[in-house]
Amino acid sequence: MIRDPEWDGPWQIEFSATIDAMGAPELNQAAGALSGELLNWVTFDTPQYDSGGDGPYRKAQIWGRYLRPEPLPEG
Repeated sequence: MIRDPEWDGPWQIEFSATIDAMGAPELNQAAGALSGELLNWVTFDTPQYDSGGDGPYRKAQIWGRYLRPEPLPEG
């Protein structure tokens, strides 16, 4: 998960997580969504607090712009 360079959020820190098979990605229809942006259910490696201090959360539906793939291990 990455932080947004435009504001202090959506999470307090950057952290690792895994896209969850709980549900298929959905088209993000929020007013601020990018064209074609998806929402993914994500399970956090460790519980996290959002930028407002709420939490800890273990899973959330995350906007695609805040996801970054981890590099594959060599070998």
